[in-house]
Amino acid sequence: MPRILTQNLIPGMIVAEDVYTYNNQLVLLKDTELTDKNITKLEFYSIISVRVKEDSPADTEEGQLPMEEMSYSQRIKASPEYREFKASFEGVVDDFKGQINTLLTSSKGSTVDTASLLQDTDKLLRKTPSGLQIFDMLHNMRMYDDPTFAHCMNVALICHVFGQWLGMADRDVDTLTIAGLLHDVGKLKIPEQILGKPAKLTDDEYKVIKTHTVEGYEILKNFDLDTRIKNAALMHHERCDGSGYPLGLTGERIDDFAKIVSIADVYDAMTSARVYRGPLCPFKVIGIFESEGLQKYDSKYILTFLEYIVNSYLNNRVLLSNGLEGDIVLINKLDLSHPMVHCGSHYIDLSHEHGLYVEAIL
Repeated sequence: MPRILTQNLIPGMIVAEDVYTYNNQLVLLKDTELTDKNITKLEFYSIISVRVKEDSPADTEEGQLPMEEMSYSQRIKASPEYREFKASFEGVVDDFKGQINTLLTSSKGSTVDTASLLQDTDKLLRKTPSGLQIFDMLHNMRMYDDPTFAHCMNVALICHVFGQWLGMADRDVDTLTIAGLLHDVGKLKIPEQILGKPAKLTDDEYKVIKTHTVEGYEILKNFDLDTRIKNAALMHHERCDGSGYPLGLTGERIDDFAKIVSIADVYDAMTSARVYRGPLCPFKVIGIFESEGLQKYDSKYILTFLEYIVNSYLNNRVLLSNGLEGDIVLINKLDLSHPMVHCGSHYIDLSHEHGLYVEAIL
């Protein structure tokens, strides 16, 4: 039974054994057929790899994906705005990588050129006038050569938009953006044979991976940086219910910027395009947050984040899981992933329809 990295799993593969988190919480049962949604659930719980049955499908091509899952993404990727953004993104990530390497070789106590760091994000933000556009662009990016640097850039851009949604002052938005850029800097201290291991990590290896938060703080602590940036590197895997690491902090003991970065971090991991598919429908990801994560994240941040994303798609045409098409006309604040949809001559309130959900944005 082969073990497949979560990022390479394909819908239709069959799980060969029960899948547990490192805290022994059951995530998927043996013989489960993988879907986009439960692959994303594995990413949500930081499952590195999964055993699948030998007769599971080995690969697929983008062109074979159902149109209802790809059409919105295809329209974005065909636009000149996306092509320009993608080219700029690749150049900006290379520049960011050089700046981080310079930072790592700088003497302790040096001043970090935050203005230069922000120039990279500003270059991309100028190409995307709205928050929704930023998210649509990032959902479609595929950067595998330098995944840590690309992910940090994604999180920084998400943090910038998130900070504006929260009504932060410009100076705080800039600080939050830098916190997003530097949150995973500690991964550069993790041995590549562990960070890129194409198989399940041992308990000891997983413990090494988890040190990236402390390593990141150690890198940044003696630089002239806002304390919230340093805390974001240390605490972005802490969770309000105490289930996170490295310190198992709860609620108010977690830095607010770390709480915000943690949401951006997980959202980017769940929505990023994969080799086997385009980006997931945001409503599927929001549904996972609602069912799995509302106790883990500060409500004043996670609910604001999810509400803004959902409201961005108000009046969009969508495909429902039963094959019907319609337009989103109302967001249910108590059930954000299940809006009211106008389908022809009638309205469907998905919050009252068990098992019916938004399959894709058209």
